[in-house]
Amino acid sequence: MRRTLKAALVLAILCAPLRSTPAPRQEAQANAGAARVPIIVELFTSEGCSDCPPADELLAKLDTSQPVAGAQIIPLEEHVDYWDSQGWHDPFSSHDFTARQIEYAGKLKLATPYTPQMVVDGTTGFVGSSGQKALAAIAAAEHGPRAEVSLALEPAAAPNAPLRATIAVPALPAGVTESAEVWMAITEDGLASQVLAGENKGRRMEHRAVVRKLSRAGKIKAGQAFSEKVETKMASNWKRENIRVVAFVSGSSTGHIYGAAVARLAP
Repeated sequence: MRRTLKAALVLAILCAPLRSTPAPRQEAQANAGAARVPIIVELFTSEGCSDCPPADELLAKLDTSQPVAGAQIIPLEEHVDYWDSQGWHDPFSSHDFTARQIEYAGKLKLATPYTPQMVVDGTTGFVGSSGQKALAAIAAAEHGPRAEVSLALEPAAAPNAPLRATIAVPALPAGVTESAEVWMAITEDGLASQVLAGENKGRRMEHRAVVRKLSRAGKIKAGQAFSEKVETKMASNWKRENIRVVAFVSGSSTGHIYGAAVARLAP
């Protein structure tokens, strides 16, 4: 009975109207849960898809409310480009995200990619607006094999200076035999569009944790350590106060995400 009540309360939080949460408060919540297991939650979405707004809202709520005890949810909202020919060109779309989703489709044994799709920990995929499936997948991911990931950002010498980071992984988890790829994502909060055409015509769409750039930092083999300094340009229209940097380790053959870390840029 207690477990049922707890699940109901968590779902009630996710179903409540979305309110924007100031960045300092969110970071305080994340710091308070420093012992939580970082879990990457990816959402493949598009502004051209009428089924996607509820999934976008769910991802934002998972980020701001952090409803799964023991898990630090790190969201990545990835806008695919295969809707761009259907009347509205999503300004945040990239073929890189479409390619990543297609790769997931193969690893998850899906017939075809679809939107909205949520992928938790690189291993579990489902319709991205399903709060119940999201909570269950995130809770299950806490117990998977984990690698320690550290992410250190250098202070910017100037507002338009490149982003410089150091990513380190002492080792892959014990028992993991596959090699892995180390990735760095740059995400931005507070983005929005007034959609003028397509399935969402007339709708204002707000976004959180939109992936602006996703790049591979290197590879790590079983039994070895990884440490790399990464530098990437910052676009002039990105707002530093809304930027988060995410580093994560993904199995080369399985796609399983073994560890992650997140840091916010200094204003």
